Amino acid sequence: MILVTGATGNIGSQLVRQLSVDGHGTAVRALTRDTARAGAVVPAGVEPAEGDLGRAESLKSALGGVRSLFLISGVGDDAGVLDAARDAGVEHVVLVSSITVMTHPHLGPARANLAVERRLRESGMEWTILRPTQFASNTLWWARSVRDASVVRVPYADVGLPTVHPADIASVARAALTGPGHRGRTYPLTGPKRISPRQQAGELGRVLGREVACVGVAREEAYPPMAAMMGAEVADSVLDLMGGDVNDALLAVHDTVARVTGSPARPYRRWAEENADAFR
Repeated sequence: MILVTGATGNIGSQLVRQLSVDGHGTAVRALTRDTARAGAVVPAGVEPAEGDLGRAESLKSALGGVRSLFLISGVGDDAGVLDAARDAGVEHVVLVSSITVMTHPHLGPARANLAVERRLRESGMEWTILRPTQFASNTLWWARSVRDASVVRVPYADVGLPTVHPADIASVARAALTGPGHRGRTYPLTGPKRISPRQQAGELGRVLGREVACVGVAREEAYPPMAAMMGAEVADSVLDLMGGDVNDALLAVHDTVARVTGSPARPYRRWAEENADAFR
């Protein structure tokens, strides 16, 4: 049995769908905080399970009979969830961490991710660690301004990062959960090429059939609303990663998706086509 946590999220929903299509649906359990609301998302044949990652004690039923666990770092009580998984007899955990553990280990969020990685490695369970870069789905932050005014206002508008499609993270996770040779491995995950916010706005415009302007703003202007939403430390870290403190390791394009899955990494344009309705 495979337990997919965050089964209605950007990565988890893709993973559940891929496992179902691959014929693993009868051995997949999808964790969500509200199984009634998740009914439209969880494919037929996949067993829904209710639980809250912020309360590890709520996962006892969901973990029953589970041998492999998919977990995204930083969503809940990671230490408690890993302890509960070990106590329930889980053998293998596929953890989504962050490439910043490699590229910016001095940042607070990166240190937190590294602590979870260490906890998993020391847990006695087998492990596979995925370290993705910036998600293509982060541009959903722009949805309202694109819908209302066909404009994106963003700092570091011309800094290109190798943005990764969440479905590619899911595809690598699926391979690690169902195939041999991935345990004890750590995988950096990126998209196929660097793409800047200005180029992403251009791709959105082409998909939507109208121009989407990209207006660069100063870091000082971008910081206050970000800090209000995510806290000062995380906002500063995100701004560094968007362009304030990039380095060669963050800019590097990795071929991991193609090597692990046998298919090339999906470009940002594909994500935009699949999610165009959010911007209309």
